[in-house]
Amino acid sequence: MDIRISDELKQVLPGLKLGGLLLSLKTEPLNDTVKALLTGETDKLALDLTPASIREMDTVKATKNAYRKLGKDPNRYRPAAESLLRRVANGKGLYHINNVVDILNLVSVKTGFSICGYDYEKLSGAITMGVGAAGEPYEGIGRGELNIEKLPVFRDTNGAFGTPTSDSVRTMVTETTTRFLFLIIGLEDSDALMKEALAEAAALYATHADATIEQEIFVD
Repeated sequence: MDIRISDELKQVLPGLKLGGLLLSLKTEPLNDTVKALLTGETDKLALDLTPASIREMDTVKATKNAYRKLGKDPNRYRPAAESLLRRVANGKGLYHINNVVDILNLVSVKTGFSICGYDYEKLSGAITMGVGAAGEPYEGIGRGELNIEKLPVFRDTNGAFGTPTSDSVRTMVTETTTRFLFLIIGLEDSDALMKEALAEAAALYATHADATIEQEIFVD
């Protein structure tokens, strides 16, 4: 798999790194084991989460600062991790979608990383992480048409397919997904936490989605 960070994005965010996993796995509707895992973890997290504490998480703060440097309002276009954490803080827990997406969301709220996840078979050609352009078409999951101008954006040969605010409908994970691309955007000295998050994700996917690792990804 060929993945790189554009020079345009690197100039604004020189410390940006990507860590990820390409997994072969089995996607299935949520089972009771995964549901209990999510509920137990989010119930514990909710005890200490407030809007103020979420904003001060190093990973959340770094992502929001990156948006500001790119000229995007991080409160209007919230990074996905912050949105999930605010949901947990409000006692709503996490959405239950399928085992693959739910594990991604669990790792996201535990670490504060806005983690991106895609059905790899729906991607085409080399992947570049760059900056969203004015008027660039993008349909976010559950959000409809999303203005991705000045957001960090993943593109393949067919165009934009992912941002830290919302993944796209085009590459969304469904119950037919058998190859899964899991990507963490690391900012401001987050290497150690990123590696811990990748290790936890790999273990959870092995246990709950029969996953095997095809490729480990590190890009700087």
